[in-house]
Parts: sequence; structure tokens; C-alpha cells
Amino acid sequence: MRLALCLVLLLGGCQADPLMLTAVTAGVTAGSVAVIQRTPFDALWSLVTGRDCSAVRLDRGETYCRPVEPPPAPQPYCTRSLGVADCWTDPAGQPRELGDGPRTLTPAQEANRTRRWPF
Repeated sequence: MRLALCLVLLLGGCQADPLMLTAVTAGVTAGSVAVIQRTPFDALWSLVTGRDCSAVRLDRGETYCRPVEPPPAPQPYCTRSLGVADCWTDPAGQPRELGDGPRTLTPAQEANRTRRWPF
């Protein structure tokens, strides 16, 4: 980001005045908000902290940084009954479950859920 700003300033030669600097800064900020949904400062802060932070979130009435997502709630244990499914939070002593899917996240899913920004 700074390299782009320096290159633009070099294009102006010795004619870099405050108005040009303001226009370049505004253009870079508007472009970054349109493309990555955060200002250059937000991108730098997110990179340093590893959290997803953005002034666009503030504009929506949300917190500056996205809160850390808690792990998903445990799945209920459901069995067949007469015409309906009965579900329990404690599967101890219950008949065979309806679905045979995984009960927890895989290591890859957990790594994806807890990854740091921007990776």
C-alpha cells in the first residue's frame, strides 16, 4: 500500500502538494473499501492482530472487530419413535441414533473456523 502511494508521489515529481496527497489518500482509501471492505489502516490492524477488523462493520452498527466465533453446540441425539423423532442431549442408555453423521468438527473444519485474518 505504501509502495503504491510512493509511486504515485514520484509521478508528480517535485510538485507533490497537500491537495495531491489528500486526493491520493482519499483515492487509495475509497478503492480499498470498495475492493477489500476495509481501509488501509483496517487492513494493517487486522494483519497485526489477526482479527477481522473494519470501519465498514462500524458503519453497519457492528463492533469494529468481528467477535471470536464460539465452537458449535453439541448435536442432539435423536432416535426413531412412533411417527416422530425423539431427541436428547444425553445419549446414555438410549436406542440407536437416526443419523450416522459426525458428532464433532473435523480438524480441518476446526482450523478453518479458528483461522486468523487474512489467511
